[in-house]
Formats: sequence, structure tokens, C-alpha cells
Amino acid sequence: MLSVGRANLDLYSRDVGAAFEDITSFDAMVGGSPTNIAIGVARLGRSAAVLTAVGDDRTGDFVLRYLRDEGVDVRHVERIPGKLTSLALLGVQPPDHFPLSFYREDPADIYITVEDVDAVPMPTVRSVQVSGNALSRGPCANAARHALRTAKEHGIVTYMDLDLRPTEWERPQDFGAAILDAATDVDVVIGTEDEFAAALLDDPGPIMETRRVPDGADAALAGAIGDLLSAGPQVIIVKRGSDGASIVDTNGVEDVRGFPVTVVNTVGAGDAFAAGLIRSRLEGFDWSDSVRFANACGAIVVTRHGCSAAFPTLSEVEFFMRMEQP
Repeated sequence: MLSVGRANLDLYSRDVGAAFEDITSFDAMVGGSPTNIAIGVARLGRSAAVLTAVGDDRTGDFVLRYLRDEGVDVRHVERIPGKLTSLALLGVQPPDHFPLSFYREDPADIYITVEDVDAVPMPTVRSVQVSGNALSRGPCANAARHALRTAKEHGIVTYMDLDLRPTEWERPQDFGAAILDAATDVDVVIGTEDEFAAALLDDPGPIMETRRVPDGADAALAGAIGDLLSAGPQVIIVKRGSDGASIVDTNGVEDVRGFPVTVVNTVGAGDAFAAGLIRSRLEGFDWSDSVRFANACGAIVVTRHGCSAAFPTLSEVEFFMRMEQP
């Protein structure tokens, strides 16, 4: 699996429950949705590579070492002279408040190019996952589209996690326009209800600010998701948090229940879900079993602190699912 998009150093508060200004120390790990997904797939025992970029700085050294230690192929991680590796600082105030500060004014990862994509031996890749955020700016936007088109030309299954980061988009409507343009080359689109709403509903501005589907918009959103299927994707996966996830295709909608757990930290659960889904499809699971496995990955992560550091191994997921059998 090849994952395309941003990579950053994540600093997570060790002071659980503390206000951001009262934090005294952080744990360091690697993040960025597409990079997280690659780490998650590797943790689950499948080959994973990432196409991204880091700066020629010490932070870039840290990211590369971390990824190698996780078993992620870093041959396609570029070093961009004069640019800094992206950074994120996160407070941890359970159960649902995680104040986040991004340092992405001019990050290295937006400078991957079409030529970087062409350097990847695509016939050896079985699936390509592109972050929706990768479409927002810089040469990376063209590179991400090129990666999807090239993958499709080689008959490779393509995934896109919407990965909405509102501050990365110059105008709210640009997010939806980019997603719809790229959807022609995407087989599977993954996102939360609010991400789909921001991409597909007529007025994305308020959603970008609140990250919440407007009251009364359920029918409109369901219709818009149905319309998205006609643009190219074969399957749409809607993540619904503790309620599990829904599989939407031309046959209709199938809801796959989640796992009841005590939530400690929701950060990273969506990336673990995507990793579990892609891993299961690579293993030949059907859609229902793939989403159930993905739900289990997400459920495990929300019971732990951290993001990529909290991703489960295959044995942990299999044990969890055995224990959760009715």
C-alpha cells in the first residue's frame, strides 16, 4: 500500500486533562493522516510505503527514523532543502476536547511533485491511498491527482480519506471542488459525516468552522453522497464514531455496528479505521467484514492515549474481536 500526503511530528500532551497553557511536557510521535494510515497498515502486518516530504532538518530526521522503526517504506520520502517538517501540538482533555495547533505555514510535504510520483514503481503497488488534504495547495495537489490517475491506469485500487483540515483551504468551497474533481479516479472514499457535508453540501462555510453537520441536513447529505457515487467511486464509507460505519454503494446502504468501549482519546481513531479497512481489503475480506475489522481498530485506539503510537497490531485486533463476540 502506498499512502500519499502530509507527514508531521506530533507532540501530544502528557498532562491529560490539563488546559493547553498548563501543559508541562509532550510525547513525540509521527502523525499526518496519510502517514498514520501507512503506520497502521504496517502495524497490521501488510507492506506500507509513504510518498511525502520532510525538511532537511532534525525534525525530518526524527520522522524518517520513526517510520523506519515502524516498518514503513521511506524510499519515496523526499528531503526538501530550506523547508521545515510539519509540526502539530495537541492538548488532551478527554473525552472530546483536543486543542490542536498546526505549524504548516510552508511545510515540506506540499512540495512533492509529479516527478516524485513517476519515480514510484506503480506495478508493484496493490493500493494507493491519497489524503484529501493533499489536494489543497502546492505542487502536492497536482502530484496527488497524478498518483490517482496513474494508479487507475495500472488497475490499482485507489482510496481517498477526506482528511478535512479547514485551515489548509483558501476558501471553504475549494475543498468540495477538489474532492469532486479527484473522485473520478477514486474507487473508495472514506470520511466522517461532517467531512462529507463540507465537501458536498451547498454552503460548506459553517461546517468548516463547526465541524458539524447542520441540523436537518441528513436527507440532503444522503442524497449528495448518493450523487457522489455517480462521479466515479464504487464504494463510499461513512464513519459514524461509536455508531460504527456505513457502506454506501449502488446496492444501497449497509450499517456496520461499532464496538462499545470507554473513550479516552478519539484522536487517530479515523486513521486506524482506514488502515484496518485497507488491510482487510488487501487480505480479501468482503466489505462487511472489512468495515467490522476497521471499527475494531478505531475502537481500540479510542481507549488509549496518543495517535500513531496507539495503533493496534493484528494480534491485538483479533483478540479484541474475539472478546467482543456476542
